[in-house]
Amino acid sequence: MAEAQARAEERLARLEEAVARLEIAVQRLAEAQTRFEERLTRLEETVTRLTEAQARAEERITRLEEAVTRLEAAVERLAEAQARTEERVTRLEEAVARLAEAQARTEERVTRLEEAVARLETAVERLAEAQARTEERVTRLEEVVARLAEAQARTEERVTRLEEAVARLAEAQARTEERVARVEVTLRELAQQVGRLSDTIGFGLEDIARVVLPGWLSRHEGIEVEELTRTFFEVDGEVVEINLYGVGVRGGEKVAVLGEARSRIYEHDVKEFDGVAEKAGRVIPHRVYKLLFGYWIHPAAQREAAGRGLTLIASYMR
Repeated sequence: MAEAQARAEERLARLEEAVARLEIAVQRLAEAQTRFEERLTRLEETVTRLTEAQARAEERITRLEEAVTRLEAAVERLAEAQARTEERVTRLEEAVARLAEAQARTEERVTRLEEAVARLETAVERLAEAQARTEERVTRLEEVVARLAEAQARTEERVTRLEEAVARLAEAQARTEERVARVEVTLRELAQQVGRLSDTIGFGLEDIARVVLPGWLSRHEGIEVEELTRTFFEVDGEVVEINLYGVGVRGGEKVAVLGEARSRIYEHDVKEFDGVAEKAGRVIPHRVYKLLFGYWIHPAAQREAAGRGLTLIASYMR
């Protein structure tokens, strides 16, 4: 009986321990349930936010679809505009081709005009070389030379403006042909004026040289010469003509000045006159100073003259 009582108490003790453990387990289960309910609440809130985000996404997709529709319409309009642009480009290419043909015709006419100007310059050069000399207007030659220098500056300015006008040729094509026609008329009038020039101008380039050169030689070369005249020398049975000849003095030594007047001085003029001066120098018993005098000097002539010891003097030089 006592043993049974002991076992019953032992079993009761174990049962109480089991109940205690069960109460702890129930408490933990209740806490877990609470945490589960909290997580479930948060999950419900998350689902709600996801639902709202889904609604917003669907709204944005709707707007995007509308934008795509508008973009497709814009692309269609752009394709139509591209077609119209290609058509306009084709017409523009045709217009450019016509302009190129007109330009070619204009260049041909300008070439003929340049040839006519070259012929006119040759005629003017021959006229300048053939002009009669006069002593009556010698006192005004210095002023004439100054005016020629000013005219040269104005000519260069006009040439600059002409180059700028040529740059605008494409924009003024129609007006250019009309202006070329007027220039041709003006050129014919100018040719007539040049034809009358010999009747109105009473002095020549040689007369200008005779007035200008003695002072120039004194200032720049230290050569004192009273006058320059046309002189003829006989060399080995050949008569050599020197248009500007005079004997001067430099540093106590006599110097023979041999010169010639050319309206436009080119390289071949330097070579030709140097040969003439070399022949004349054979019979001249003094040191020789060679020069060419003119309105205009080509750069190639300057280089050739430097190699031959020959001085080139322009009418506007002081």
